[in-house]
Amino acid sequence: MKTTAEELRGVGLRVTAARVALLETVREGDHLDVEAIASGVRDRVGHVSLQAVYEALHALTAAGLVRRIEPAGSPARFEGRIGDNHHHVVCRSCGVVADVDCAVGEVPCLTASDAHGFTIDEAEVIYWGLCPQCSTARSS
Repeated sequence: MKTTAEELRGVGLRVTAARVALLETVREGDHLDVEAIASGVRDRVGHVSLQAVYEALHALTAAGLVRRIEPAGSPARFEGRIGDNHHHVVCRSCGVVADVDCAVGEVPCLTASDAHGFTIDEAEVIYWGLCPQCSTARSS
């Protein structure tokens, strides 16, 4: 198993303590926003600017080590689950996000009903609803 530093080098990125801490924070977290990631990085390595976190997230996303999702009306969130083109379910009330595997068709859900001539290489589906806690709260 590769170390985080080896993974960074493997995609041509310079290894820094902040990048290692950031990648590990994202992978251990659950669809974290930038503030939560910055807090996790600071817990590991001390001070790091929000700008440095944004720059590192951009580099890691571009390199394919981190995935960025942007549910409508929510800040961008980041996750370490990459390469499988999974989808997400988002609670309309509290904003919690959970992973959803491809439910129908061949993974990674790349067969559109009409591709309009496009060569499709990625699909992004977001399901919206209420999480169990918010559903229970509303019904009581």
